[in-house]
Amino acid sequence: MTNGLIIANVVIFLVIWIFGWQQDAVLRGGMFPIRLSGVDIDAAQYGWLVPAWLTPLSSAFLHSGLLHISFNMLMLLFCGRYVEQVLGPQLMAILYVVGAYAAAFAQYVVESDSAIPMIGASGAISAILGAYALLFARNRVDPVGPIPGHVVRIVWLTLAWVGIQLMIGLATSGNLQGIAIFAHIGGFVAGLVLTRPLLEWRFRSA
Repeated sequence: MTNGLIIANVVIFLVIWIFGWQQDAVLRGGMFPIRLSGVDIDAAQYGWLVPAWLTPLSSAFLHSGLLHISFNMLMLLFCGRYVEQVLGPQLMAILYVVGAYAAAFAQYVVESDSAIPMIGASGAISAILGAYALLFARNRVDPVGPIPGHVVRIVWLTLAWVGIQLMIGLATSGNLQGIAIFAHIGGFVAGLVLTRPLLEWRFRSA
C-alpha cells in the first residue's frame, strides 16, 4: 500500500507536469475551504470541479513542485512501510484517507472563508507519522493520576507536534499562512487517535 500510494502520487504529478496542467489541476481538484462552507466558486471560470466533499482526498494527490512531492514521498516511504507492517495494507489505506479528511477539516476550521486552495499529501502523511510516533516511541510513559499512559503519550506527542508546526510556519513565512500547519496538526492527531482502535480491530479480525 505504501508503494502504491507513492506510485500514484508520482504518476499524477508527472502527468500533470508533462501536460502543463498544474494550474488547472489545483483549481479543479484543490481543497478550497470556502467550498466546504457551501459557497460555490465561479464554475464558469474554472470549468468542471471535483465535488467539494471529495476535494480533501483529491488535493492530497496534488503537489506544487518537485521539492514538495519529494519531501512528502520520502516521509511516506520512511514511516509508511513500518506502519503498514503493523496495521496491514487495508487499515493503512483507511488511516491515510481519514488523515486527509482530518487535515482538511482542521484547515477548514481555522480558515473556513479562505479561497486559497490547499494541496499536498502532507496532511494524510501526518496521520501516518502520528501512528509511527505512537507505535515506535521507545520511552515508557507512566499514567498521570487516573489518565492512562497511552493517553498521556498522545497528549504529549500532540503538543510537541503543534509546537513544531508553529515553529515551521513562523520560520518559513514569518506568519502562519505560508504552510498548512493546521492540516498537519489535524492529520497527526487523527493518526494518534486512530492507531489504537485500528490495532484492536486488526487483532480481533486475525
